[in-house]
Amino acid sequence: MKHCLRKYFVALIAFSLMSLTSGCKGETPADTATPTTTDSLAKGADISWLPQMEASGYKFYNDLGVQEDCFKILKDHGINSIRLRTWVNPSDDPASGHCSKDETVAMAVRAQKSGMRVMIDFHYSDTWTDPSKQVKPKAWEGLNFEQLKQALYDYTSDVMTTLKTAGVTPEWVQVGNEITNGMVYPEGSFANWSQLAQLINKGYDAVKAVSPTTKVILHVDQGNNNVRFRWWFDAAKTNGAKYDVIGMSYYPYWLDGSPDYTLSIGDLGTNLNDMVSRYGKEVMVVEVGGDDTKVQNTYDMLTAVQKKMRAVPDGKGLGVFYWEPEGARSWSHYALSAWGDDGKPTAALNAFK
Repeated sequence: MKHCLRKYFVALIAFSLMSLTSGCKGETPADTATPTTTDSLAKGADISWLPQMEASGYKFYNDLGVQEDCFKILKDHGINSIRLRTWVNPSDDPASGHCSKDETVAMAVRAQKSGMRVMIDFHYSDTWTDPSKQVKPKAWEGLNFEQLKQALYDYTSDVMTTLKTAGVTPEWVQVGNEITNGMVYPEGSFANWSQLAQLINKGYDAVKAVSPTTKVILHVDQGNNNVRFRWWFDAAKTNGAKYDVIGMSYYPYWLDGSPDYTLSIGDLGTNLNDMVSRYGKEVMVVEVGGDDTKVQNTYDMLTAVQKKMRAVPDGKGLGVFYWEPEGARSWSHYALSAWGDDGKPTAALNAFK
């Protein structure tokens, strides 16, 4: 606690001096705020649970126990980028029907006003998707393949256009979430790579038509597994899938036989470098997380992942995103947040400072 207070007073003094020298220039308007850090590495957080948490009455507190907006707390811990998932037609339940287009856009506007860079994660479903499930949106059922491709294009274009109208240009967009085994089943299953690539390319084309500067990410899990990534991205290349960035999930907690990150972090670094060398693409860890009861270990893991990302040659390592650091176990029952039962971030989040 003494150490935390010492850091707080040093920061307070620095802020006061800065205010004296820059106060006459006026404040930056909230809607045009820019990240305060000069670090080019995206230090991010997926906080898609936040509207649901706020709707349920959850309160967030900073390190000193003062209630504060979650965006402010994250920014004070070095987070400069926000990732947001979007679902096609999620439930409209006031407490749990979230991640709709409108809510995603509203969250993106909040992120931009907080000086954050924005990533949008299209799940192409009405609910969660991952390697074990990629359920087609209800509204797309019964469409033939040509109609399905058009529906995916139109939906992607609609979300991107709504973001643009709101003044938000996402720096990155994921076409699919953890699409190791494909997406939009059954047509987009990995068993039919030709069709999967066509769906991916429809998403890519829709993003670029609205926002040419936005980088499109393809996202596969187990970022330490080089064999998996070569298998997947070799197939993507063979089938002409279009993308800009290779995205990875990295959760040592879930790895069979190696829950200790020190046993797999070297493999993550090797895979990052190999993806750049083999495919000429930029790379990013778009999901990472650690046990909320092992704070020091999670802090060390996050520090190590960022170090591996910075070591990627030619600046092609773009960033690291924590998946739902604010999703405290007391609210979410999720074991890998970086938030305590007291409503405050754990020291693990300091790894991004």
